[in-house]
Amino acid sequence: MRAVVQRVKSASVCVDNRVVGAINNGLLIYLGITTTDKEDDVCYIFDKSIGARIFCDKEGQMNIPFNKESDSVLVVSQFTLYGDLRKGRRPSFDEAAKSDDALVLYKQFIKKCCDNNIKTEQGVFGAHMEVESINDGPVTFLLDSKKIF
Repeated sequence: MRAVVQRVKSASVCVDNRVVGAINNGLLIYLGITTTDKEDDVCYIFDKSIGARIFCDKEGQMNIPFNKESDSVLVVSQFTLYGDLRKGRRPSFDEAAKSDDALVLYKQFIKKCCDNNIKTEQGVFGAHMEVESINDGPVTFLLDSKKIF
């Protein structure tokens, strides 16, 4: 499983010109799922993204983790995180999980957020989405549950 985790001042996702999810301060998490992912991968990405000390303290240092009281999460499915452009010009998505399999793990990630009392918004899985965000910093991290990077 891969994630792009961005610290944001705000983020929203629209489908068919309708806002389906929006947050203020918090994390925008693009989530990509591969063919071999399991529940352990969900837990790893969740723990790393929510536990990362990427919010600033009074001295401006990234030293504070996600705050359930004041921060929110917007989760957006992103199969293109497993797009491979190494050969040719057209991306290959062979490593991306099939839609039905990916949806199960995507929902598990959302449930894990909600079960941990995190204010959670989401995109629409499989839909064409328009995502807007104000990246705070900018602060962006790449996570991979197989620890490739």
